[in-house]
Amino acid sequence: MTVRGPAMLKIEAVSKRYGYGASAVTAVDNVSFDVAAGEFMSIIGPSGCGKSTLFHVIGGLTGADEGRVSVEDEPVTAPHPAIGMVFQEESTFPWRSVAANVAFPLEVQGVAKRERLERARRFIALVGLKGFENHMPGELSGGMRQRVSIARTLVSEPKILLMDEPFGALDEQTRLLLGEKVLEIQQELKQTTLLITHSITEAVQLSDRVMVMTFRPGRVKRFVEIDLPRPRTAEVMTSDRFGHYVAQIWGDLREEASRGMAAQEERVRTHPGV
Repeated sequence: MTVRGPAMLKIEAVSKRYGYGASAVTAVDNVSFDVAAGEFMSIIGPSGCGKSTLFHVIGGLTGADEGRVSVEDEPVTAPHPAIGMVFQEESTFPWRSVAANVAFPLEVQGVAKRERLERARRFIALVGLKGFENHMPGELSGGMRQRVSIARTLVSEPKILLMDEPFGALDEQTRLLLGEKVLEIQQELKQTTLLITHSITEAVQLSDRVMVMTFRPGRVKRFVEIDLPRPRTAEVMTSDRFGHYVAQIWGDLREEASRGMAAQEERVRTHPGV
């Protein structure tokens, strides 16, 4: 079992509902866990289990109805300077060069132009885009634009990186290669990382630990410790142990996805045309 250090991020009995009265829907229910400094943790669950809702609560984009999120014991009630966020939709500014895109958060902070461009170049190189500083986003592939988005988040040097299915729109080969790059960056920066994904292979490839969520309302079903050597080479990813973890998580995920399908079929049966 992986030995974890002190908690950097704590989620304590968090619940989130949408709507009111009899029509209220509980998206996340009584979720608690912590992420240690330097840990890479993934969250996986069936569609509609509240993964993205939990992501928004942790990032301070929406408030919890119950519970508490904290960074080093400081409550998170709004976007927090220690937390950087990367979303599935690449969000580069098409009218700005790669360097200007990455430097944008520093520009907003009032950092001098020379310093912000130097820092931008460092993170552009870190994500493997050295030489593309003056290119425009329209000249880049989808995977490269997502690297720009990651560099723009990293340039502020957050202690915690939250990623909500950042590779979801990419093909499988690009996902694997970009996942390797993200893991290299995480190891180099010793950054605490929380990834939300629907890919079991991706979760096992990248994580120290995987949290499996139940179908709605989203609760913690199981934590799976990924005891595999790093770096996660092709040899590791084709090993029996890697396959064992994938099968174990798939068993849990299949059970919850089946519950979701059954609930949907029951709604259709009892409320036809709705």
